[in-house]
Amino acid sequence: MKDTKNILLIVTGSIAAYKAADLASMMKKAGFNVNVVMTQNACNFITPQTFESLTGNRCVTDMFDRNYEFKIGHISLAKLSDIVVVAPASANIIGKIACGIADDMASTTIMASKCPKLIVPAMNTAMYENPIVQDNLKKLDSYGYEIMEPAEGLLACGDTGKGKLPPVEDIFAKVNSMIGHEHDLSGKRILITAGPTMEAIDPVRYITNHSTGKMGYSLAEAAVDRGADVTLVSGRTSLKKPFGVRIIDVVSASDMAEAVFSEAKDQDIFIFSAAVADFKPEKVSDSKIKKKDGEAPEILLTRTEDILDRIGHDHRDDQYVCGFAMETEDLLANAAGKLEKKNADMICANSLNDEGAGFGTDTNRIVLIKKTGNKELPFLSKRELADIILDEIIAAFPL
Repeated sequence: MKDTKNILLIVTGSIAAYKAADLASMMKKAGFNVNVVMTQNACNFITPQTFESLTGNRCVTDMFDRNYEFKIGHISLAKLSDIVVVAPASANIIGKIACGIADDMASTTIMASKCPKLIVPAMNTAMYENPIVQDNLKKLDSYGYEIMEPAEGLLACGDTGKGKLPPVEDIFAKVNSMIGHEHDLSGKRILITAGPTMEAIDPVRYITNHSTGKMGYSLAEAAVDRGADVTLVSGRTSLKKPFGVRIIDVVSASDMAEAVFSEAKDQDIFIFSAAVADFKPEKVSDSKIKKKDGEAPEILLTRTEDILDRIGHDHRDDQYVCGFAMETEDLLANAAGKLEKKNADMICANSLNDEGAGFGTDTNRIVLIKKTGNKELPFLSKRELADIILDEIIAAFPL
């Protein structure tokens, strides 16, 4: 995020108002300038001073606050803001906006804003499912407002159903995808593979590797923030699913291959960052292999299908293929050989010998291998590297 973006967070009278403090803090820590407007009802759940401490800006609650600014408050905030986020959005504020009612600081500021607007409903299930509320949300959608679906679960009132405020991490991810980066991948479809594969030996045991999927998940998050339509084919990981990404969960190398090949014709860009097993047991026992005194079982291995090789040789001229190479020796030579052999457009090479790089880390050191030459990247977070990789793809690929 090169230029500081201004977020106007509007907090309304929902029991979930206290969660907006975490959201404001998250936005501020990410480098956004955050202004907060609270409705009078919101002040019954959380104090304005909380938001002032978190954002460093005055929290506005009164349209006629003479201590705020000489400028007309709702107009100045509306002009300043790059996005208006209403979270939590009560049925009351949703109804006001849909009907054009502007009778307090929150509703007048929304009406005066020309920037993108995100509505995050949070209320009792019966209220949320009320046809009037649903009609109001549909009306806002038709006017170009972004609407986030509430989460399902146990509500504060004791009911169970849809109406909970979505996790603040998801709200932040949505905001970041709307204004955090130029949408230079808008309209493009990207397929990313991530994580390990697991190859069964018997119903109990399997062969796998140390991949956690962090690099692939970082790539998926970065691509969504840049406007891409992302499909993530993921092996088993403990990572939180990225917001706004279509996930296809797989287990084995053959599962991953099947998922990739079935999606291949619809993609513009492939990024293969998964650690796919090169070998699998030739036969999988139907029952647990028992220990025998003095003997160790012999497990014959066979090759798995090479996903990168097949896509590399079968892809169309209007598709871009990026692979990854994890090496322990002869990094550049092995990666260059992989680029040529697999007919890829780029290989992202990294070595397990570099401390802080490789499996399970939040950082990495990568060398980009292309036919036009190599580019060594500095030691960075995987999310920062993800954006650089996407920059390279955009620069080389006619989008």
